[in-house]
Amino acid sequence: MIQLLRWLVVLVLAALTGKLVSRIKLPSILGWLIIGMIFGPHALGLMPQTVMDTVWYKTVIMWMQCAFGLMLGTELMWKELKSYGKGLIVTTLAQSLGTFFFVTLIFAIVFLAADVPFYLAFIFGGIALATAPAPALSIVNEFHAKGPVTNTLLPMAVLDDIVAIIVFFTVNSVVASSVSGGSVPLYMIPVMVLLPVIIGLVTGLPAGWILKRVGGRVQTLAVLLVGITLAAGFGWLINTKLLSGIALNYMLMGVSFSAAFTNMVGKERLEEITDYFHPILAVSLLAAIVDLGAPLNYHLILGAGFYTFLYIGARGAGKYFGARFGAKAMKMPGTVQKYLGLTLLPHSGVSLVFTGIACVTLASRPELAGILQGTIAASAVINEIIAVVAAKKGFELAGEIEKR
Repeated sequence: MIQLLRWLVVLVLAALTGKLVSRIKLPSILGWLIIGMIFGPHALGLMPQTVMDTVWYKTVIMWMQCAFGLMLGTELMWKELKSYGKGLIVTTLAQSLGTFFFVTLIFAIVFLAADVPFYLAFIFGGIALATAPAPALSIVNEFHAKGPVTNTLLPMAVLDDIVAIIVFFTVNSVVASSVSGGSVPLYMIPVMVLLPVIIGLVTGLPAGWILKRVGGRVQTLAVLLVGITLAAGFGWLINTKLLSGIALNYMLMGVSFSAAFTNMVGKERLEEITDYFHPILAVSLLAAIVDLGAPLNYHLILGAGFYTFLYIGARGAGKYFGARFGAKAMKMPGTVQKYLGLTLLPHSGVSLVFTGIACVTLASRPELAGILQGTIAASAVINEIIAVVAAKKGFELAGEIEKR
């Protein structure tokens, strides 16, 4: 009970700080991240690692990851997706694979000069291509962003997550053959992508059938809450009982769950559903961002070295110019070409998860694990603050949110 109260106090403080930050024309998420860092394990410790490691905390965060996936899934309306066509796919691949190859190339050159094993550069590239969707989603949610950049970003966040899983775990498995340590077998990678989608569809299709036949706030929320809980519960059972060696993506489950009913109910009913769900989405994003900020060690800013700033710069360039190249090649709107890349800079949650997995693979080479962990951890702190401001500016320059 004391642990729960501590966590709730941190969430309240984060919400209040977010309100204060928004008054100085910055997104609330910046306040949420800062409160997460201040009261996390590396600072005041009101929310220590012992709390974050408890079963109840991990279960709640897992459920909320599934819940905020609904915001992405409701954008995956098949009729509208067809209008994006190749443009969305090509731009996603350009910015994600472009980032992977650029970061890998830059670090390969540096590591060859520093006599560091070449394969470590591929791990850096595999981690760099991932985008953390929660920060950009919270900005869209807070400022009610609408327009071509927003419409491209939301479905792209789903595709980007899938590409990141495939590339990172492929690289990690190949590297594992060169060094001792655990890794996910290559044949498991399609399972990691498809299984969350299947779980979401299995729960989302019955939910869609019911949502077409019931109305009202209470009944609608009951269907959504039960559906999310079932999806997350099925995912947890499979993850812990059958596939304990891998981590399924709960956000993808939420995306698939909501995409299923989105394509079954009418547009007016969908707007009603999302309006009812909005308060739960807001709380889920708040909790997810605080959880994102808590593991970030602000002390690492002082110890950040050459590799940290090289990583931030190379990844930022890869995301921005990759998105710009892909969007221009597919003749997407001018605002998408210019500003989409800025909204793709948030990174830390995914980067820290991938780093932890890669460090297990590099367990027999602790000096390499130290380079990787130190660089990514420090860049997570610095990059996330920069990225949140840059993402909001991107939406502003695109004319999709009002300047405050």
